[in-house]
Formats: sequence, C-alpha cells, structure tokens
Amino acid sequence: EKKLFLGKKTEDGTMLGKSAATAARMAARSQPKGQKRTFIDYLTNYPDRVQEIKKIQNKGGTCLGDVNPTWLKQPGDIGVALFGAGLTAFGTINCVVGHYRLATGKGKLD
Repeated sequence: EKKLFLGKKTEDGTMLGKSAATAARMAARSQPKGQKRTFIDYLTNYPDRVQEIKKIQNKGGTCLGDVNPTWLKQPGDIGVALFGAGLTAFGTINCVVGHYRLATGKGKLD
C-alpha cells in the first residue's frame, strides 16, 4: 500500500495539513463584520419624489394640447425645449447650406 507524502512529517501530521488548518482558522477570523457600501447607500436611500412630480404633471389634466402641454409643466422644461429647438435649427440650417453648396459648386477648397 502506497501512502501519499504531502510534506515534511511533524508530531501533529504533515506540514501541509498543519498550514492548511492554520489558513482556514485565519480565513474564518478575518471575515468582514458587515457589508461596506458607499454610493450604493446613496442610491438606495435616495428620496422618492415620484408622487410630487406626478402631481405637477397631472395638474389640470394630462391631455391639454397646445394650451399647456405636459412636457412643459416642470421648472426648467422651457429651457431644455428651447435648447433642443436651437440645436435642431442649427443642424437644419447647416444641412440646407451644405446641399446648396453641393448643388451649385460654391465653397470648394481649391
């Protein structure tokens, strides 16, 4: 019968067995006490403002058409809408100028 030799023999058994037991004890002692959360706590404990925003959006009804559209009811909505309209106008004007230059051959780099 052959025995597997796992290291230097000591009084308590093999060296490998002794060091494995020591490592297991150390791992059991060094377990973290609790979970440390940083920005996750901020995200999970973030105040819920859905009902507050819902009241603003539903004020006076939701199908109002051009008189008081739902997408312009919150503070800051007009600024965002104007910025988007400005970007769209800028892009449209540049497209028209570009097509005109392509069609007429003006503005070439020689």
